[in-house]
Amino acid sequence: MNALVVRHSELRNKPVKKVAVLGGSGAFAIGAAKAAGADVFVTADVKYHQFYEAENKMVIADIGHFETEQFTKNLLVDYLTKKIPNFAIRLSESITNPIKYF
Repeated sequence: MNALVVRHSELRNKPVKKVAVLGGSGAFAIGAAKAAGADVFVTADVKYHQFYEAENKMVIADIGHFETEQFTKNLLVDYLTKKIPNFAIRLSESITNPIKYF
């Protein structure tokens, strides 16, 4: 499932060299991403005033909570399959995103 909308702070018109990513509700880590020198911070659930925390030092991109976490289940299955090969894993194919876009 693709992101249908991307909310973001002011674009900087500079090359992107470092991207910080935190799936789900990651606005609490804006300061850490900025301190790490990220040019772009991709996360979700950023509130209006939190976009100002970019201070034109990086771009904050809010691509949606579900959209940032949707691939986590595949990563977990791959990890568990390698770590516990004799453990039966069933991956749900249900889409549980409650948000719809008009």
